[in-house]
Amino acid sequence: MKIVIADDSRAMRMIVVRTLRQAGLSGLEVLEAENGREALELVAQHRPDLILSDWNMPEMTGIQFLQALRSRGDTTPFCFVTSEGSDEMREQATASGALGLIAKPFTAESFNDVLSTVVTP
Repeated sequence: MKIVIADDSRAMRMIVVRTLRQAGLSGLEVLEAENGREALELVAQHRPDLILSDWNMPEMTGIQFLQALRSRGDTTPFCFVTSEGSDEMREQATASGALGLIAKPFTAESFNDVLSTVVTP
């Protein structure tokens, strides 16, 4: 399974990868981006199976990234992994085409809850 992880924190990208493995996802090919603009390019080049993105990033935010993808007709499963999880953000994420929002700090179980409808470990 090919996954794009977009987060401006390298440490957080590493934590997300570790948590995915703890959630039982193996054989992952992980592509990392520091912002939505880089992630948009990675998605176009590599056609991943899943995208996990932070909300607040420089250059292009996560919601701008998601909206740009959807405006291109890209339907790759997309989930936010962010420290902010207000009801308004969750509604905006869903309305824009995201599967959901995983709030930091997260656990392998919280990843499973959101991703179980999309991927099988």
